[in-house]
Amino acid sequence: MKLAVTSLEHIHKKGRFGNYQKQSGKKLLEISEVKNLAIIHLVQYKKSKIQPNTIKLENLELPLDNPKVTANKETRILWSAPRTWLIISSKKNIISNIKNKCDRENFAITDISHSRAVIQIKGPQAKEVLKKGCPININEIQVDNCAGTVFNGITVVIDFVNNDPDTFNLLALRSFGETFYHHITDSALEFGYAGV
Repeated sequence: MKLAVTSLEHIHKKGRFGNYQKQSGKKLLEISEVKNLAIIHLVQYKKSKIQPNTIKLENLELPLDNPKVTANKETRILWSAPRTWLIISSKKNIISNIKNKCDRENFAITDISHSRAVIQIKGPQAKEVLKKGCPININEIQVDNCAGTVFNGITVVIDFVNNDPDTFNLLALRSFGETFYHHITDSALEFGYAGV
C-alpha cells in the first residue's frame, strides 16, 4: 500500500551523523524508513476448525510458535500471538491473496499499513542501539525471529531480518513515528550512522 505522505516523510534525514568518522564502509550503521509496505493483521477466530499449519500464504507457512517468522524476498509473516500474525509485504496484491486463502468466516483480516511507521537499522552496532532503549535480551534474538516490546516507552515490534550485517525492521504506531525515530537516531549517534 502506498501512502501519499509517510509518517517520517519530513523527519528522516539523509547524510552522516554522530561519530561516523571512526567508522567506515560496512561498519557504519544505516538507518532508513521502509516505505510502500502492506501490513496486514490476521487473526483466526476461536470457532474456526481450520488448522493453521494447512494454510500457505505466498508459499509461506504461518509460523505457529513465538518468536518465529517465515519469509521470502517480498513477504514476511510474523507470529504475533496464538492464532494471530502480522503479514508484511511489498506485493501489491497481498491483501487479495490473503483473502483467497483465509475466508471471512474463519479469519479477521485488517489492513493496518497506514497506521505504522517502519524504520530499518542495519550494521554491526544495530543490537547495541536497540539495547539502549529495549528491555528484552537482544543478544538472544536470532534471524527470522520477532518480538513485541518497548523502546524508551514506545511499543514496537522488532523483526530480525538478516545477520550479514545485522538488520532489523522496527514497527511502531504511526502517531509515535517521529518520537521513535528520534530515539533510534539519538541512540545511534555514539556509533555514527548514515541516514539512507
